[in-house]
Amino acid sequence: MRRANFVIPLLSLLSNSCDEGTYYPPTGSLLPPPTNLTYEVIPSGTPGAPSGVLLSWDWSTDPGLAVWNIYSRGGTSEQYVLRSSTTSNTFHDSGYPHLQYYVTAEDLDGYESGPSSVVTVDERLALVRPSSLASTSLNGAVALVWSDDSYQANPTRFRSYQVYSAAYDLDRDLCDGYWVLEGSTVAPEFVAAALSNGVPRCFAVSAISVEGWESLWSPLRADTPRPEARFVVVYARQVQDAGSGFRFWRDLDGDGKADPGELGLVQSGSAASNDFSVERAADGRLYLAPVRAGTSVTPYGATPVPDLTSIDWAPAGGYSTVAIEARPGWGYVFETDGGDGWARYGGVRLGHVGRDFLILDWSFQTDHGNPELLRAAN
Repeated sequence: MRRANFVIPLLSLLSNSCDEGTYYPPTGSLLPPPTNLTYEVIPSGTPGAPSGVLLSWDWSTDPGLAVWNIYSRGGTSEQYVLRSSTTSNTFHDSGYPHLQYYVTAEDLDGYESGPSSVVTVDERLALVRPSSLASTSLNGAVALVWSDDSYQANPTRFRSYQVYSAAYDLDRDLCDGYWVLEGSTVAPEFVAAALSNGVPRCFAVSAISVEGWESLWSPLRADTPRPEARFVVVYARQVQDAGSGFRFWRDLDGDGKADPGELGLVQSGSAASNDFSVERAADGRLYLAPVRAGTSVTPYGATPVPDLTSIDWAPAGGYSTVAIEARPGWGYVFETDGGDGWARYGGVRLGHVGRDFLILDWSFQTDHGNPELLRAAN
């Protein structure tokens, strides 16, 4: 039990009266005040609403030390109250933190040292939010890139970015209310991996200050991972029938799901089940020729594309069943019949076009009716 002291309280109160509303406990201990008191708020995922605060101060090896006492108050017009006592040089205060804290050291006889410095838990120290967020669909993943506003506005107070995701309803253009933390990074970019192809998700990013304050979230971004493959060789049918046809997805087991063994099938060019075959004209040029009913093609833009990931939303129109010339570096989008009343879209970029064969990269959106082959940065 702490000993009563009838002389020190008044002296202590007078000596620390510079902060209006401040009350410090009686002193009488020879222990020095705790030093280097700092705080870190614990982000909750909701800006301006941390889940707690972690106080830390220097460790002491003084054999006369019994405990440290933590005092706090909710406003500058309130008196400090004893929050807790601990033998550790840290204290985790759960829930929304009080405005101000300080710590004293109590000796084995129950006397307390003078107070440490006061820390003010100031939510105005939150950083500005990232002002933009862009994404690129990958195979089982989504690459995110955002503006580096939070760091650039205050580099010395920036700690990291937090990346969140939630389920996304494409038809209603709504993000699910249940958000999960994908990870954190100091760079303005992040790859959310281990995602299911064809399942849309929402993404958002916030910035964390060195004090732990979380900024407002970036604008929300929706994206849908999709399968892809690189460097696939497809021959001209006039050279060899085997390996001259291509099918983005063939539902071999009839379950309506795009299983790995059903995607990116290189087939006989004469098979009626192809989405397209590669045909060589009399002048030696190669063409991509739609084959099965419900399959049509359109070029992606009017110039070559640097990479498969440059092919973003499938065009809304312009598709044709007429064979289209295969040009190296160009992108093409195929609209295909999924067999369930929904269109599905595949993207192709040609890395090489020769006389006998071509080499292509392909992507396919397994989410029915979803034209999003990827969503590239704006």
